[in-house]
Amino acid sequence: MPRKPEILKVTPVADSRLFHVEALDLRFSNGEERQFERLATRGHGAVMVVALDEDNNVQLIREYAAGLHDYILTLPKGLIDPGETALEAANRELQEEVGFGARELVLLKNISAAPNYMGHSINVILARDLYPSVLPGDEPEPLERVTWAFDDIEQLVTRDDFAEGRAIAGLFLARLYLQQNPG
Repeated sequence: MPRKPEILKVTPVADSRLFHVEALDLRFSNGEERQFERLATRGHGAVMVVALDEDNNVQLIREYAAGLHDYILTLPKGLIDPGETALEAANRELQEEVGFGARELVLLKNISAAPNYMGHSINVILARDLYPSVLPGDEPEPLERVTWAFDDIEQLVTRDDFAEGRAIAGLFLARLYLQQNPG
């Protein structure tokens, strides 16, 4: 395993309500020095929930995605609030976004979408044994809940409106977990 580069200097480049951009002056083990930019990590992390109901349907949401300026189909997700664990945040987001709580929550994996320039990661959580429970959320408009047969995720991931890489990874992580842990 190569030795991590030495951070010589961290310089703030830009700030917004959501993003903090930093320039990193680095020295690599061979003596080379370079400057990289990254979106720095803020907050307490995030969760994405693969929620399966008693009929083995995955609970999806259709929401506005500002980056694409379009509506997308994806998994429920959100930030971890101060003082919350990832599992507590997943259960809260599930209640806010799809109207279900979960009695069983399993952390599947923490994944990063673009580790070369972003420090952000998301905890993928499997939620089962769902029950009706609604909490008020922070969405600017009501979300559309869509159910999809989990056994049919190959068809789901080929849809044009289901293109978020983290959600695709989350579905396949859940399927792998369930194959390795039947029952």
